[in-house]
Amino acid sequence: MAQALTPHKLSRFNLKRKPFRTYALTIVVSVLSFVLFGGSLVSISLKNGLGGLEARIGADLIVVPLGHESDQKALLLTGKPSYFYFDKGIADKLKELDGISKLSTQFYLTALSASCCSVPVQIIGIDPASDFTISPWIKESVGGNIEKGALIVGSDIELEDNKHIRFFDKDYPVAARLDETGTGLDQSVFASIETIKDLYQRARQKGLNFLAGTDPEGSISSVLIKVKDGYGIERLITDIRRSMDGVQIIKTQGLIGSISRSLGNFISFFKLFAITFLVITLLILSVVFSATANERKKEFATLRLLGATRKRLAAILLWESLYISGMGGVIGTGIAAAIVFPFNVYIADRIGLPYLMPSPIWIATLLTGSLITAVAVGPTASAYLAVKLCRPQTYLTFREGE
Repeated sequence: MAQALTPHKLSRFNLKRKPFRTYALTIVVSVLSFVLFGGSLVSISLKNGLGGLEARIGADLIVVPLGHESDQKALLLTGKPSYFYFDKGIADKLKELDGISKLSTQFYLTALSASCCSVPVQIIGIDPASDFTISPWIKESVGGNIEKGALIVGSDIELEDNKHIRFFDKDYPVAARLDETGTGLDQSVFASIETIKDLYQRARQKGLNFLAGTDPEGSISSVLIKVKDGYGIERLITDIRRSMDGVQIIKTQGLIGSISRSLGNFISFFKLFAITFLVITLLILSVVFSATANERKKEFATLRLLGATRKRLAAILLWESLYISGMGGVIGTGIAAAIVFPFNVYIADRIGLPYLMPSPIWIATLLTGSLITAVAVGPTASAYLAVKLCRPQTYLTFREGE
């Protein structure tokens, strides 16, 4: 039984008849949807990472040994393992200064490998009694007590049995896991100072060499400071510089501010690029559809003489553009998802900024918005031509093609 040639069937036939044109336009729309979905996903992940960094640091100032400011920043932003030390007495001197409401020290240790990881792992020793940056972010308790030999792991640390992690030929119980932040702290492991002492001795036995005269008993790697309300941060920085030498002071708001400016520039560039590419895509599709319409005068005239209404001709054109933009939208977003999701850690490392993927709801929203925009491009580009085909006087144009 013969089937009626509906507009969408005719449109599919026309697209198959011109494969090169169909593939070329589909690729253009695919690139647009790739840019929209992939770029939006990366932009929001960077914004989330910045928010996670600001919330997680908790300290207003971080004091580190002279010459190690960049190492401290790399540890926070990307999780690049490092270790550096200065005398523990510096913390005692800092406690004597006015303007400090909270103060806590940390000791850094790097493990070259672990049962969880194939890359070096940053181990950070904290003082549970004074810590105000890690404890508030414990996502879930696993068991044990951090003050009695257990560890706290970042969200990206994978555990085989979810209860232990192996360092220097010893299994350490895991007390808790931290919530995800998108910062370098997600790839770090945290331990009490007493546990750090045990890890340090085992590291020395394994042949790891540290700076002479440094150990968890008399050395620290950084001092985290919370400034009293109403006390100027710049004033406290001046007080610290006057009272001691050989240290560098990292103002976390300055660090966050510089990242925010870089991120703002990136997002502004992406928006401009996306809008520009959207306009270019519309122009390309409009020009191609108009050019092919002139080539198809005889085809339209024949269909008109066979009884096709003006609206049906317009519907054929709209269906063709819808198929092209629909295929392009699905392909582009699919390729973006195949690149961004599996390689999000690599992308974060290459960008060198905090990177936290949005929630599934946000991802679904971005995906839907990108698809709708991509799918709408084709019909929008062919809308004028479709309206033109619906005009009564267009029949005279058809006669010209006979």
